Amino acid sequence: MIHVRELTKSYSDLRRGQFFALSGVTFDAIPGHIYGLLGPNGAGKTTLLRILSTVLRPSGGTATVNGSDVVTQPAVVRTQIGFVSNNTAVYDRMTAAEMVEYFGRLHGLDDATLYERMDTIFARLNMDDIRDTLGSKMSSGMKQKVSIARALIHDPPVLIFDEATVGLDVLVARALLEIISDLRDQGKCVILSTHIMREVERLCDRIAIMHRGHVLAEGTLPDLLAHYEEEDLEELFFGLITEHNAKHNVAVTT
Repeated sequence: MIHVRELTKSYSDLRRGQFFALSGVTFDAIPGHIYGLLGPNGAGKTTLLRILSTVLRPSGGTATVNGSDVVTQPAVVRTQIGFVSNNTAVYDRMTAAEMVEYFGRLHGLDDATLYERMDTIFARLNMDDIRDTLGSKMSSGMKQKVSIARALIHDPPVLIFDEATVGLDVLVARALLEIISDLRDQGKCVILSTHIMREVERLCDRIAIMHRGHVLAEGTLPDLLAHYEEEDLEELFFGLITEHNAKHNVAVTT
């Protein structure tokens, strides 16, 4: 479903020279699974997801979504994905229903299909009571529900969640994680970017631990724990980060 090979993204920096936000990232994500990207701020997770969603162009490597290349077929890729982040904006002067309908029409849905899907999604997300609420009057939880609804309205095979629970209260965050789990059960290919280890442990079928643009380790959690002889994800995570930082510092000073 998603195939990434040696993906890189570099920028020219006046102080640091050539800076690599991504360095040779490779992984596969398949339908019916949640693929987790775990890493601290600045690890390259958002850069990677922006490339997959065609917002950024890679400097090198390839990435395909459901058989379509993100560089040469961006319009097709956009029809295949739904994207939810922690800071997706909503329109202050549009109601929840108007916003979701607007995005459905952008995806070319006919009236019958659009309204049927809206009714299903609004019921599933418990949004019927905010159908007529303006964006300017919404809480952060309400806004996130609208973001999810408009990401789902065209029924894409791939869903991308970029730090989607950041800033949400416990109840809303829990409900969002349940929705992500349901999407996997429906056969969707889900990518979940997070720095919250509990989310990875609870949801992800396979994970990539990222730091400074590199994938430090990739695989199922049981396999990774066994390979690195660790008992829990936190110890594995900090061990890999510490080792990578040590190597990076040695490389810089020699």
